[in-house]
Amino acid sequence: MADPSRKALCPRRNRQHARRGPDAARRIGGGPVTHLALVRDGEDGIAVRQRPTPRPGPGELLLEPLVAGICGTDLQILARLRSDPAPVLGHEGIARVLATGPGTTGPAPGAVVIVNPTHPHDDSFLLGHNVDGLWAERTLIPAAAVTGGLVLTLPAYPSGALPALIEPLASVLYSYDITGAVLGAAPRTLVIWGDGIIGHLAAHFWRRRHPETTIVQIHHTDRGLRWSDRHGSADIALRHDDPGLPRALSRAAGPVAGLLATPRTATVPALVTLDATIRAELFVDVHGGLAPGRIATNAGALDIARIRAYNCGGEPNPPRAERFARPFAAPLTVFGHRGVANSHLAAAAAELDADPAGYGPLVTHETDLATAAELLTAILRGERAFRGERVIKAAVTIGAAA
Repeated sequence: MADPSRKALCPRRNRQHARRGPDAARRIGGGPVTHLALVRDGEDGIAVRQRPTPRPGPGELLLEPLVAGICGTDLQILARLRSDPAPVLGHEGIARVLATGPGTTGPAPGAVVIVNPTHPHDDSFLLGHNVDGLWAERTLIPAAAVTGGLVLTLPAYPSGALPALIEPLASVLYSYDITGAVLGAAPRTLVIWGDGIIGHLAAHFWRRRHPETTIVQIHHTDRGLRWSDRHGSADIALRHDDPGLPRALSRAAGPVAGLLATPRTATVPALVTLDATIRAELFVDVHGGLAPGRIATNAGALDIARIRAYNCGGEPNPPRAERFARPFAAPLTVFGHRGVANSHLAAAAAELDADPAGYGPLVTHETDLATAAELLTAILRGERAFRGERVIKAAVTIGAAA
C-alpha cells in the first residue's frame, strides 16, 4: 500500500501550468541573476544549487521548464555507468519560452514547447547529456537545436504531471512504427522484457491499439509483479527467473514481437533467452542499451549494438532491420532506434491527452526539485520504492502553479 503521507509530500496534482514569468529568477546580494537547479554534486550525489541564469545569445532560447521526467538513463549517468558530462540532467518534459536571443526564429516567448532531446545529425546536442537539461528553473537551448527544428510548440498538451511521459511514450511509438513496418501486421504475441516506465507504457499502448495481441511482460522483482497486478496491462506477467518462463515463451504464438525495455546489464541476457526459447518467427526491438561487441545467438555472433544504431530520430524511412536464419527455428529479425522524431512527440502528447486516466497511474511520484534530490538519492542506494510506493515514473514539477 502507498504511504498515505505521500500525497502531501509528493502530490500528483491535475492542473494547468500557469505563467510565472522571468521574475521567478533570483538576484542575490545585487549580484547576477540566478535560478535553482538539480546539479550533480561530487562523485555520486545530486543537490539543489543556485546557478547563474544565462541570457540567450543569437539563435538561442531561454526556457522555463514546467514538468520534467526522471529517466533510467539519468540514473545511469548519476551512477557513473555513462560518461555524459552535463551538470544538469533531464531530457523529458515541457517548458515555456521565456526569452529569445537576437535573430532567433522559432517559438515566441510564452509558447509551451517540448524539446526533442536527440539531434539526428549533430552529436554536440544531446539534451541533459552533453547540454544542460530540464532539471532546473531555467534552461538554455543552443542555436543548433533551434535551427535544427528540435523545439516543438505544443498547442495542446496533457495536464498535471503527464507531460513527463511524452518523451518515453514517443519512444514507444517509434518502436511501434518500426515493428509495424518490419512485420507488416500486428504480432500475435508481444513479449515486453522490463517493468520500468517503457515496459508499462508499451503494454498499455499496445493493449489500446491491438486488444487481440497477447501481451507477456517479464518483471525483475516481486514488487514489480505486485504493482502490475494492480495497474498493469499485460495478459501474462512473470519474473525473469520464474522456472516456468522458458515454457511460457516456447508456447508463444507467432509471429512474436519482443521489446527489450531493459537496463544495459540485462539486455544481452534478455535477447539470448528470447532467441533460445521462442521457435516462432521472432522480431526483436533492442530498446535497451548494450555494450559494443558481438553476441552469440542461434543465428551466429551478431553485432546487436551496431544494428540498434541504424535508426535515429525517425530516419531512415523506411526503417532498417536485419533478418537472420536460425537452424532450428523460424528467422530472427533485429532492430532498434535512438531518439525520436518530432512527429512521435506530437503523437505521444495527443495519446496522453486522449487517455489521461489510463496513463495517469504510471506517474507514481510528483515532486519539487528538493524532493527529487531525495528520491534520486534513494534510488541510487538501490531502493525501488520511495515513501512507500514503487517508483515507475517520477515527475518533477518546476514551473507550474502551486
